[in-house]
Amino acid sequence: MPTIPTEFFLGGFESASHRRNDGVRLDMIRATAHDRWALRDYEHCARLGLSTLRDGVRWHLIAQRAGHYDWSSWIPMLEAAEQAGVRIIWTLHHYGAPDHADFGSPMYVDAFARFAAAAIRLHREVTGKPALVCPVNEISFFAWAVGVGYFPMPREITAAFAKRQLVRAGLAAVHAMRDVDHECRVVWSEPLIHVAPRNDAPDERQRAESYRLAQYEVYDLLTGRQEPEMGGTPDMVDVIGLNYYPHNQWYFDGPTVPLGHHAYRPLADMLMETSARYDRPVWIAETGAEGSARPAWLHYVSDEVQEAMARGVSVEGVCLYPLTHYPGWDNGRPVSTGLFSEASDTGDRRLHAPLLRELERQRLQLAVLPV
Repeated sequence: MPTIPTEFFLGGFESASHRRNDGVRLDMIRATAHDRWALRDYEHCARLGLSTLRDGVRWHLIAQRAGHYDWSSWIPMLEAAEQAGVRIIWTLHHYGAPDHADFGSPMYVDAFARFAAAAIRLHREVTGKPALVCPVNEISFFAWAVGVGYFPMPREITAAFAKRQLVRAGLAAVHAMRDVDHECRVVWSEPLIHVAPRNDAPDERQRAESYRLAQYEVYDLLTGRQEPEMGGTPDMVDVIGLNYYPHNQWYFDGPTVPLGHHAYRPLADMLMETSARYDRPVWIAETGAEGSARPAWLHYVSDEVQEAMARGVSVEGVCLYPLTHYPGWDNGRPVSTGLFSEASDTGDRRLHAPLLRELERQRLQLAVLPV
């Protein structure tokens, strides 16, 4: 059964909410004024045929005090989605957690599971419908960010521990959500990467391949292929969500491999490998480029997705992400991405016409593909 009830193309709103190394808490939903203009944003998406969207539930804001939930930041967004007639895939943990949550403690897992269950219950109460949820966004990236010190953590918390802690939290959340509402549906969102060796030396090729294969570790843990004692089982993953950007291919310990280079691996091949590994449908949970590269990138991704589908891969959708301009995480610089500009004082956002034209072309192309 398809997991994502949608037209083929989706859109997503940036919702990262972690703390930087300097202690500053990011809140991209607030920074993009999406919290103020959610209804207008959703209505604009609906008019463009984007009827299913990704968005975030800000755990750090809702659970500022341990054991207490203040849903005032989320209920208006739930109501806005209902009014606009769009379906939201809600990410519950987009890097950020409440300050009182001790990441290194087993209580972290329990706290997140309780929050997830409460969110699913509230979703049903407000909308009358089961929720569609991404429990934890990009566990692999989170673990990498901890390992290199990009996300501040105590020294004893390693990348390997962070990855497994988030997998434990995600698994516990799925069980808790299903106990509350067995009709809720769960998707995941993990980076899709390729790592090329810098030369043909056997040890170099081995290191590059080992790093490349590490991208599958989260899904292996979730499905119980690896370390089944953690509780992963095949039914934890119905569809494989993959985040893919222009910088997702690089040389081992080296620079990005540019699109069109001989070392650049076709996206269609990567989708085929991932789908076959898990015998599951896949979807592009995030993709997009910055500035004038936006339409060309969508053209490339869409062509490769169609090639993968022609080879028999079940691809359930492509999510344009993020949909709006946003301030850069590290320096606040304006990042021009997606279909919409920053919001004016009245909530208006300018439309990026070249990307919209490419989106419409791809929709037409998909419409004539043989079934």
